[in-house]
Amino acid sequence: CQAQSSTRNYGPVFEEQPVHTLFPEGSAEEKVTLACRARASPPATYRWKMNGTEIKMEPDSRYRLVAGDLVISNPVKAKDAGSYQCVASNSRGTVVSREASLRFGFLQEFSAEERDPVKITEGWGVMFACSPPPHYPGLSYRWLLNEFPNFIPADGRRFVSQTTGNLYIAKTEAADLGNYSCFATSHIDFITKSVFSKFSRLSLAAEDARQYAPSIKARFPADTYALAGQMVTLECFAFGNPVPRIKWRKLDGSQSSKWIGSEPLLQIQDVGFEDEGTYECEAENIKGRDTYQGRIIIQAQPEWLKVITDTEADIGSDLRWSCAAAGKPRPAVRWLRDGQPLTSQNRIEVSGGELRFSKLVLEDSGMYQCVAENKHGTVYASAELTVQALAPDFRLNPVKRLIPAARSGKVIIPCQPRAAPKATVLWTKGTELLINSSRVTITTDGTLILQNISKSDEGKYTCFAENFMGKANSTGILSVRDATKITLAPSSADINVGENLTLQCHASHDPTMDLTFTWSLDDFPIDFDKSEGHYRRASVKEAIGDLSIFNTQLKHSGRYTCTAQTVVDSASESATLTVRGPPGPPGGVVVRDISDSTVQLSWSRGFDNHSPIARYSIEARTLLSNKWKQMRTNPVNIEGNAETAQVVNLIPWMDYEFRVLASNILGVGEPSLPSSKIRTKEAAPTVAPSGLSGGGGAPNELIINWTPTLRDYQNGDGFGYILSFRKKGTQGWLTARVPHAESLHYVYRNESIGPYTPFEVKIKAYNRKGEGPESLTAIVYSAEEEPKVAPFRVMAKAVLSSEMEVSWEPVEQGDMTGVLLGYEIRYWKDGDKEEAADRVRTAGLVTSAHVTGLNPNTKYHVSVRAYNRAGTGPPSPSTNVTTTKPPPKRPPGNISWTFSGSTVSIKWDPVVAKADESAVTGYKMLYRQDSHSAPTLYLASKSRIDIPVPEDFTHAFVQIRVTGPGGDGIPAE
Repeated sequence: CQAQSSTRNYGPVFEEQPVHTLFPEGSAEEKVTLACRARASPPATYRWKMNGTEIKMEPDSRYRLVAGDLVISNPVKAKDAGSYQCVASNSRGTVVSREASLRFGFLQEFSAEERDPVKITEGWGVMFACSPPPHYPGLSYRWLLNEFPNFIPADGRRFVSQTTGNLYIAKTEAADLGNYSCFATSHIDFITKSVFSKFSRLSLAAEDARQYAPSIKARFPADTYALAGQMVTLECFAFGNPVPRIKWRKLDGSQSSKWIGSEPLLQIQDVGFEDEGTYECEAENIKGRDTYQGRIIIQAQPEWLKVITDTEADIGSDLRWSCAAAGKPRPAVRWLRDGQPLTSQNRIEVSGGELRFSKLVLEDSGMYQCVAENKHGTVYASAELTVQALAPDFRLNPVKRLIPAARSGKVIIPCQPRAAPKATVLWTKGTELLINSSRVTITTDGTLILQNISKSDEGKYTCFAENFMGKANSTGILSVRDATKITLAPSSADINVGENLTLQCHASHDPTMDLTFTWSLDDFPIDFDKSEGHYRRASVKEAIGDLSIFNTQLKHSGRYTCTAQTVVDSASESATLTVRGPPGPPGGVVVRDISDSTVQLSWSRGFDNHSPIARYSIEARTLLSNKWKQMRTNPVNIEGNAETAQVVNLIPWMDYEFRVLASNILGVGEPSLPSSKIRTKEAAPTVAPSGLSGGGGAPNELIINWTPTLRDYQNGDGFGYILSFRKKGTQGWLTARVPHAESLHYVYRNESIGPYTPFEVKIKAYNRKGEGPESLTAIVYSAEEEPKVAPFRVMAKAVLSSEMEVSWEPVEQGDMTGVLLGYEIRYWKDGDKEEAADRVRTAGLVTSAHVTGLNPNTKYHVSVRAYNRAGTGPPSPSTNVTTTKPPPKRPPGNISWTFSGSTVSIKWDPVVAKADESAVTGYKMLYRQDSHSAPTLYLASKSRIDIPVPEDFTHAFVQIRVTGPGGDGIPAE
């Protein structure tokens, strides 16, 4: 007897492998660590290889092992840069890790040579070359103007290529004069280093800058290779005057939702094979256009499609292992055994991803690796092969001790000893050797099958197993029971969606055994816990297994099978349930015969779900909206037997998707899958732009505004606007062509344009297919000028100590050079300059204003001006006003009450004004019976007042203050 270990031994399995590492030259870190850890029993030992050669771990070496990790002290590029691989071994075998590179990052200084100055005519484009110093890895670039940190922004007119570092200015301006320096930055982990070049001076030659067509200067490569899953960035920038606009398009496909950025950069996130193709950048301004094309070619690192797994195989048997990997270029596959290359030999055949063994021997046990590689990377798949030689052993799988079987039924008795190689099997009943007959079958794997069982079959059954390693046997006792029968079978039914139904199922069985019922739909067992309440067991009685179905859906149609089952046998009966409902989705929607406003759609008929299809409807959505809308069709009503129809009233030059829905008397069914995206053909615009208005601007200008036309109404590429305008009362029309759909105004300058002159204006749209209808004529006025005349008869009157009233005679409308918006009152203290005046503006044509916030007893100068959108006009002659003295600061004192019949007399001490206060002309009293009632105001010329008293009077509140020319004083309560 041999003791077995409680822990099974196994070969190394990597849990951590080395990764590509970038070490900054000159880093304060004095070591670099490459990780390696493997799970193994017994524990693994580790070795490392550099560039395929094993590293010797000597005591005074810069290399040392920490567990499985390789630690390199004081790494040096000349000695340590290269490819590293970890090797893990134990008594079961050896595996090698993926290869990981150690590289050294650096950034040298720019050349110390002076850079040549650049001189160019203002308005032309210019490029400054960065010429970065030697470096690894890539850099990010910015440019300085004159001094740090005055970085040049990327604003559409200026662009810094992150590929070359060069600075491009599409159209130079006077503000561009100065000294330019390229600023390059390296990012390695958390270490950032920046260097900048010598300055290069830009000077401009003054000259009338003429406009010229775009010329693309910064271009992406003709072929851009990218790995699937990465971000791809294409650069495109052009010189031109005016500054060109950059547009991107994919020539063999539509724009992807993964596109981000715009103008000089096109970035595609998480690039995939569907993004491969030819891309075009277009630079355009009013003088012309320039285009450039290049391809994106997608490749991919190896990725496993099928890998090998740990395998136990019998000695002398055959084994076939296979692995497969995807990638572009197609990966090459090779095999390793215990870390060494494996090739075809004797009983072993290696063919690409296939590894075949004939007649396995114990020495074939070990660790195997399948390696797939292309130029973009390498992947490893590992597995352990264990070749076994075992005598038959029933301890894990003995023959079942008690074997119940149903009368007239069938019983299957497996014989599955653990054995390697496979054992030969014999069966006996008692002392009788069993052989194959009409009722007895012994299968090739040793399983015993008895059919049409009777009581005489009861007894002991023994399985004998033997191979060259030894022999063993196992015995079970067969007991015969009554058969299970269905006594009430389910009946087929036909119902509508949403209705309820019960399928009946009753059975008889051997009373000594438990009976269970199961239901299946089209041979798939019904899980009552996951049926969302649709299925319930209708009875809890032992011999009844009815199934209730609630709120039936189309998915509940099919063949239902009830199975009554004991541990020894089962009986089944089936019924068909037909659920009628709205039609299923049509299939295969195809778009053809595309014009500017119509397409022809065809589809294939979907399931009618047991109720005839009555009609079809068609829906569409555009890229501008994700909402599906029902479309008009020809014929208007699409009959249920149709499989094609024309969609009409579409928008020209619009991207559409279509779907088809079928309906019957039970409702509208699910829609089809969307068709492929199509774009209707272009047509001339059919709608005139709206929102025609204008006005404002500088002298001698006519500004015309409109609402940019939405994408829905552009009808084609090359969209723009044609303006027609003339001075009101004249005959000939002037026209102007304004490109770009997003344009929203036009400025016409002419010295002959007078201020606030009415013009008749109309607008129409155009695209490369033609011109659209003109809008209605609108009246737009040229730029206004400030009013030329001043108000007159300006009068100012002090109202209170801090307020005055100003009035004037209005200006004549015929004298105006614009729309009069109102008047501006300027007022300033005597002794101050008019430039320091405070201002109050009125709105509209009022001829007076109330001015507050003045100082008491102060002389003010006042003037009035008319104003419009262009500014204020000349001032009126100024007038003077002096505000009154302020009211006394003391409240009345000694308030007393005297009742006399139905009146109360309220008295107080009079207030006497001081020399710097305005005279007291009377008193104001607020009287309120309680805190909730409205107050009553009483005026008194003396320091006494009599007021009536209500019958229910109990108390009251009063507030008394002085009044006079300077206003009201402080109240006393």
